[in-house]
Amino acid sequence: MESDQSPHAQIKGVVIISLPPPHNPSLGKTITAFTFSHPSPQPQPSLQQTHQHQSNTNSQHTDPPLQSHPSNPELTFSFRRLFHSTPVKLFSFFGVLLFALFLYGSVSSTTTQELRGPKNDDGAPNSFLFPLFPKFGVLGPKDVKLRLGKVVQKETILTQRNDGVSSVAVAVDSSSVFPVSGNVYPDGLYFTILRVGNPPKSYFLDVDTGSDLTWMQCDAPCRSCGKGAHVLYKPTRSNVVPSLDALCLDVQKNQKNGHPESLQQCDYEIQYADHSSSLGVLIRDELHLVTTNGSKTKLNFVFGCGYDQEGLLLNTLAKTDGMMGLSRSQVSLPYQLASKGLIKNVIGHCLSNDDVGGGYMFLGDDFVPFWGMTWVPMAYSHTSDLYQTEILGINYGNCPLRFDGQSKIVKVIFDSGSSYTYFTKQAYLDLVASLNEISGLGLVQIDSDTTLPICWQANFPIKSVKDVKDYFKTLTFRFGSKWWILSTLFQIPPEGYLIISKKGHVCLGILDGSNVNDGSSIILGDISLRGYSVVYDNVKQKIGWKRTDCDMPSKRLRKKNNFIPDSML
Repeated sequence: MESDQSPHAQIKGVVIISLPPPHNPSLGKTITAFTFSHPSPQPQPSLQQTHQHQSNTNSQHTDPPLQSHPSNPELTFSFRRLFHSTPVKLFSFFGVLLFALFLYGSVSSTTTQELRGPKNDDGAPNSFLFPLFPKFGVLGPKDVKLRLGKVVQKETILTQRNDGVSSVAVAVDSSSVFPVSGNVYPDGLYFTILRVGNPPKSYFLDVDTGSDLTWMQCDAPCRSCGKGAHVLYKPTRSNVVPSLDALCLDVQKNQKNGHPESLQQCDYEIQYADHSSSLGVLIRDELHLVTTNGSKTKLNFVFGCGYDQEGLLLNTLAKTDGMMGLSRSQVSLPYQLASKGLIKNVIGHCLSNDDVGGGYMFLGDDFVPFWGMTWVPMAYSHTSDLYQTEILGINYGNCPLRFDGQSKIVKVIFDSGSSYTYFTKQAYLDLVASLNEISGLGLVQIDSDTTLPICWQANFPIKSVKDVKDYFKTLTFRFGSKWWILSTLFQIPPEGYLIISKKGHVCLGILDGSNVNDGSSIILGDISLRGYSVVYDNVKQKIGWKRTDCDMPSKRLRKKNNFIPDSML
């Protein structure tokens, strides 16, 4: 408060502290504060009168009066003197301190409120409205996306290629889903549909996680082509990719014969594990997609225009128009979409385990199961971009199968482009030897059925694998640890390696892989991947699977993809 020595002094504030009576300290002290913002013409009550009024209100006992001291500029403040003074002075000091803190808090609260915006006429503060944006299925001029109600910046990742060319990959939450038709037997392949060109036309492509390049039969002219499901794709000169294009260099990195840089086109030649081949040139044309959120998009997509196909590949081209490359290569379909910011580099497929066949595949991470997945890390090779991991052991029932030589670890390749599963030489021989026991259970191996190398005949009619599955045991792949209890397991039941031939015999869908690839890897083909949702996460570099029925609602596909024929649904 101000000094009362000035004749014009006005009281700005009053702090009253009432101490408890000495004989009853449990009543506690009372602190009362008054402030006056404007001078009052009314006479002010004395401190003693105010104190007397407060004392009468709070207690019937008479407390010592609060004394004030005149200010003295020659007097220096000292905590030591304060603490050695009367208790009244000590409590007065803390009372003034609390009052000052109260005033400071009031001012701070008012300042914070004013920072929120101007007030309305009624004195209430305005609110700022922050818009929320839907997820973008197509990369556009906007630079935000919505994820669980939060607006965040797009994540931009700069990747440096081996050839020195940089590309920018933008992670966007969007996926495309494709219905899959086909079966292991008798078709021997699973295929889906792509729409390419301007105006867009539909083409059936074999779904192949073991291939880098997407290609289709091409009217270029075609020297050796299959019948195909549609009219051959016809490119123009402006569609041809030049030989110095970055993706051309990626395609040709593993080819034996290079091509002179003076060529105005990029040639490719692909050799497959079954010794089939495709020869052609690279083309850039419009690819049309529909994302899971219903948006349609198109992009310039690089693929192969094949004009010379050889080997067993010609058999599959009777029902399809080419191959969809889904590997980890930079020229693959998922990598090209991810590099343009349309999806995350995650793909997956789910092949139905029933007699009808079919299933679905997806590009992007929207269809990755949220729970129940089993994951193993990807293993890398300097010579291929295949999806592979390392396995520590295989069991047929309780019987372990040996690896070739002294090897304790074998690579396992997940290959949706392979109809059947291939074992290394020693593991295959051990499996066949273990299967000899079924001859005493009513199944006899026969040579008259050439559907597959090993088939059995029963003395009862066989309509499906369910009729004979009790004669066979589950195959178990062990990953991660030599200790069984700590291992990650991938189990293949009898229906995952047996088929019923047209003659009604049960045949072994696991083959000798001595002459496939380099003969040192196990290849998991479609027959063993059925009934699983298999995911290849190139972002987190892992492969996962989960048991599921692989049913895809046809109404949802028809609504979002009105160009898909009913035969594929």
